[in-house]
Amino acid sequence: MTRFGPSGNPESFYKQGYKSSSQMPAWLATMGLEAYEYQCNRGVNLGEKKAREIGEEAVKNDIFLSIHAPYYINLASPEEEKRANSKRYIIETLTAAKWMGAKRIVVHTGSYAKVDKKWALETAINLIGEILEEADSSGLGDVLICPEVLGKKNQLGSLDEIIEMCRIHERLMPTVDFGHIHARCQGSLNSPEDFEKVINKLENALGFERIKNLHSHFSRVEFTKGGEKKHWNIDDAKFGPEFDHLAEVILKKGMEPVIICESRSDMAKDALKLKKIYESLKSG
Repeated sequence: MTRFGPSGNPESFYKQGYKSSSQMPAWLATMGLEAYEYQCNRGVNLGEKKAREIGEEAVKNDIFLSIHAPYYINLASPEEEKRANSKRYIIETLTAAKWMGAKRIVVHTGSYAKVDKKWALETAINLIGEILEEADSSGLGDVLICPEVLGKKNQLGSLDEIIEMCRIHERLMPTVDFGHIHARCQGSLNSPEDFEKVINKLENALGFERIKNLHSHFSRVEFTKGGEKKHWNIDDAKFGPEFDHLAEVILKKGMEPVIICESRSDMAKDALKLKKIYESLKSG
């Protein structure tokens, strides 16, 4: 099944009197949502007890879990120490995912900074290989690592670069952020055909079985010449892309992705709006 959910805990969750992320799965299920991306954006500050509590509640409420690794990871840093730290952050996120029962972790791959693009990509791929080996030796090999397509032109993370990273092992799955693609490519997703080109590129490179249950992010995104500037809510129709175009392609291709909403404020409310668009198209 196609699953919808938010990235993190929206303001409305706290305004309703809830305090703990372990309460999120039941809250989301009551709304009619099926996925939750726990945020470790500022570091993996999640203990085993809390992680297991979240995981238990997710099982009870049939919520698919993923974790977003820290934002400051840079797999292509020219500084060896920063690359080593990035490797450690990913292993820490994998460990938290294992405790939680999360199936996937989402990873920002970094930036070009002062390095050549080719060197950056090769360095990131080599480091990912090392991370996979360490994950295996630590009993973490059953959690997928999902490098994310990034929205700024100076970031290592174009669609083509993410595909190249994911070619090296089946335990790597792209996180396809369609808002980021739209922003990075200066407003490129304007029709179902535009979205289908993206999906076809992924399918041709990785095979349908690896993308059938694709991990994806969606929101409207404002952009400048440098790419992504700001995320907006689904009702902010001034900014693209349009979700119904993507939903058409998902249904046409017979995909069952996880769609995480990254709207500016109420991600859960907007995730439900995306689900309703999808279900309306599905029912014909």
